[in-house]
Amino acid sequence: MKSQFFQNKNVFNILFEAASEGIIVVDSSQTITAANTAAGVMFGYEAQELIGESLNILIPTNYHSKHSHHFSNFLEHSEKRQMGHGRDLYGQRKDGSTFPVEAGLNPFKIDGKDFVMSLIIDITVRKETQRQITDLNAHLEDKIALRTTELQETILQLEKSNLNLESEISKRKRAEKKIKSALQKQKELNDLKTKFLSLVSHEFKTPLSGILTSATLAEKYKEATQQDKREKHLGTIKSKVHYLNNILNDFLSIERLESGAGQYKYTSFSLKRLINEVVYNANITLKNGQEIIYPQEISDVLLYQDEKILELILTNLLSNSIKYSPEDTNITLEVKTSKDTVYFKVRDEGIGIPEQDKKHIFERYFRAENAVLNQGTGIGLNIAKTHLENLGGHIYFTSKENAGTEFFVEIPILNP
Repeated sequence: MKSQFFQNKNVFNILFEAASEGIIVVDSSQTITAANTAAGVMFGYEAQELIGESLNILIPTNYHSKHSHHFSNFLEHSEKRQMGHGRDLYGQRKDGSTFPVEAGLNPFKIDGKDFVMSLIIDITVRKETQRQITDLNAHLEDKIALRTTELQETILQLEKSNLNLESEISKRKRAEKKIKSALQKQKELNDLKTKFLSLVSHEFKTPLSGILTSATLAEKYKEATQQDKREKHLGTIKSKVHYLNNILNDFLSIERLESGAGQYKYTSFSLKRLINEVVYNANITLKNGQEIIYPQEISDVLLYQDEKILELILTNLLSNSIKYSPEDTNITLEVKTSKDTVYFKVRDEGIGIPEQDKKHIFERYFRAENAVLNQGTGIGLNIAKTHLENLGGHIYFTSKENAGTEFFVEIPILNP
């Protein structure tokens, strides 16, 4: 039986079949109303076989009761999010076999009826890669233990032989320390690669899912009187694209940092133009009722610095203030200059930073305890601090949980 969800078959065929991820759409009773070919292949069905079936046929039996409770709770609170955050999820194929998955959930309404679109990814290969990395780390630890034992035995032999005792022991201990350090760095690198791959997957999947949903819904509003609805979905698409662009800039900036401070490109540019550009881009991501208050009539000071890096730093600070502040609040950007320094202050009325997390806030990939449910990579502040130190500036903050945060940035005005 055809669902009323299909009001424009050609549009949905194009969107569904172009996606490499599996796409499943269910109504409020968890009945499948749409599925693309990728989903059918993933679960071992023809896509049309799934239409009208209960979502439970794709979920292992021992998860049915828990999933029904989670689904009802999700509809009640109705927000876009990653499914099963912190838990392992599994799908069940037609032949009864199971496999690990990731799923992003996107609720929406059509004609007053609730639907949920889920983008599903088979992560079997990733799980196997993570297992191999875990095995490699265990092997490295065994290797460290073996080398340590060998070095200790060598030291004992040297002590017994009494030949250049003090000198040889010192050399062996230095060698032991170097080996341990090298193996530990290799282990940390493997852990970092695993975490990075997982981070990229999670942070890109949710906004891409939101873009697909908004594009799908925008196509449905064809009447002139529905322009406001079209603009709402187009605004969502712009916001998500802007968010993805910021993430890419952060990732590229990490690579630039690893290349050393000599990679900076210094030019002369207008401070006023920079502020206007940063605020203009940040306005795209504002929540309902939020407003950025900034000096619109500042003196047109010429700076000699890396313009793109300074724009990246201010963009990260404004983005955080918007993300972690509720609707109907103000974000304030203040700018002051002295003879040889520019001072920036970004103040918000958001969730603040817990006292126990303040000492870690500039560490790469760190997320404060009260921010883990928000989207984010945990690298923006680390990048900002490192860049500022390389450019001769510095950054610090004051914050109180549930009472907002102020970030202060100081950067020197260099001579060309």
